[in-house]
Amino acid sequence: MQGIVTKSTGSWYNVQVNNQIFTCRIKGKFRLKGIKTTNPVSVGDVVEFDIEPNTTNGIITKIHPRKNYIIRKSVNLSKQTHIIAANIDQVFLFITIDNPPTTTGFIDRFLASAEAYKIPVILLFNKIDAYNTEANSIKEKLLHIYQNIGYECIEVSAEKGINIENVKSKMTNKTSLFAGHSGAGKSTLANKIDANLDLKTKEISTQHKQGQHTTTFAEMYQLPFGGYLIDTPGIKGFGVVDFKSTEVSHYFPEFLALNNDCKFNNCIHINEPKCAIKKAVETGEITASRYKSYVQILDGDETHYRTENYNL
Repeated sequence: MQGIVTKSTGSWYNVQVNNQIFTCRIKGKFRLKGIKTTNPVSVGDVVEFDIEPNTTNGIITKIHPRKNYIIRKSVNLSKQTHIIAANIDQVFLFITIDNPPTTTGFIDRFLASAEAYKIPVILLFNKIDAYNTEANSIKEKLLHIYQNIGYECIEVSAEKGINIENVKSKMTNKTSLFAGHSGAGKSTLANKIDANLDLKTKEISTQHKQGQHTTTFAEMYQLPFGGYLIDTPGIKGFGVVDFKSTEVSHYFPEFLALNNDCKFNNCIHINEPKCAIKKAVETGEITASRYKSYVQILDGDETHYRTENYNL
């Protein structure tokens, strides 16, 4: 039988066939074109499976080719890679200025990974009802940066229901991934999108201004107005995977637009003379925060960006 993976718990997978859910597992090691991850099967995968004798459980025998996926590398010492989800039409990346803060480094790393697999990202600036003057000023600067690059940005309040219908209209008949830090409001907004989901939510830690994990595993939900929502656990750090130094600038749209203006075809925009990217940073055409994120990815810096304050 063929179905779509709607939930992964590490060892077992829920596979949906029409309106029926089968509990499946994999047998032995499963490798896809040399991709080594902690989860060879991910939510969103189209798989084939056989029913085990004398049970109602299935064994996954084949994973169909993925049109795309979001993959991250752990920022701890293990450096293991993990596929967040596959076969995605679009991502809604949740951004909060405070409680918890979302740094530009985190945003840029996620965007670069999505660009690498040609996955459209919409930036959701959540909790706008709770912003003070300083937070609102930061939000406006971030909106200016990312809208100028070409990313769609939507200001929402999951708590107050602001702009929810706009988000729903963009999710209709598409497979959408919700991503962001714990406490950024993913589950709260999902419940506003479809009240039948009834996903668990928790308050932000007032001491550390960090969210507490309420979503343990990625899970896909069928939406009553058409399409699917993939809700994911909160991401604290986002390590990029397998970026060649000569390709990183391709995943920054404003860099890519100027690449051909550099003197050298293999320019990596660090120390080379007559570099169009560095000149654009000096003139303000490219923002300093974006260039800093680019350099950190080149350097393999997987930690500092997580604790930086906004420097816009």
